[in-house]
Amino acid sequence: MWQRPQLLNAMADLLFAAGSAMLLAAAVLWIMRQPFAPVRDIRLAAPLRHVALSELEEAAQGALRGNFLSVSLEDVRAALETVPWVRKATVRRVWPNRLDVALEEHRPVARWGVSGNEWVNTFGEVFAAQLTVGAKPALPRFSGPPGMAPALLRHYGASVAAFAPMGVKPARLALSPRHALEMTLDTGLVLKLGRERQSAPIQQRLARFIQAYPASVAERNPRPAVADLRYPNGFTLYPQGVARPAQGD
Repeated sequence: MWQRPQLLNAMADLLFAAGSAMLLAAAVLWIMRQPFAPVRDIRLAAPLRHVALSELEEAAQGALRGNFLSVSLEDVRAALETVPWVRKATVRRVWPNRLDVALEEHRPVARWGVSGNEWVNTFGEVFAAQLTVGAKPALPRFSGPPGMAPALLRHYGASVAAFAPMGVKPARLALSPRHALEMTLDTGLVLKLGRERQSAPIQQRLARFIQAYPASVAERNPRPAVADLRYPNGFTLYPQGVARPAQGD
């Protein structure tokens, strides 16, 4: 090998390159660990409705480790997403010392369950959060087995559109453990809709009831308290004071 100068030169070049790379990596690591170039500013992309700045500061404090170059954007993002009203956070560096933060807040469209602090957002996701003082939106209430909020949200959206011409809307949707649906209108009328069936879909039975609503329900005095829509070709009305049919198929 010692008689092959070209091989020796190649090995020397390789060792030099490897040593230079190691020195460069060490220098970068040293720079990233130094206290200079701290993050001096965190800027929000838009005003927030439910989230307080103090909550964001408290959540991000533990994730802001290192300087502008070494701080983990993923850690900051994850920390911000622990704040109750934050659905999604995006964080990016802006030279020389700023982090820009874009937050997507949950938009509640319904209350969930009976706890009083759980909500369903526009994506059908259930989240827990306290409302700010004085904020009491008139939202419907959903209840059902875990994971069924998206299905209830779809039923709600279709039903709101269907009942709009009558000037009424759903106020409560409840799904039993066997997935039987019960809907309460803002007039107090309870609709027993039962389970989804291929031969008689819920929305089809509901459309038949809505077509008959002006004559069968709105003009009755007194108005019925319960409408059983579980039949494939019709429905039954129950006046106030009569025992309600059991929630089933």
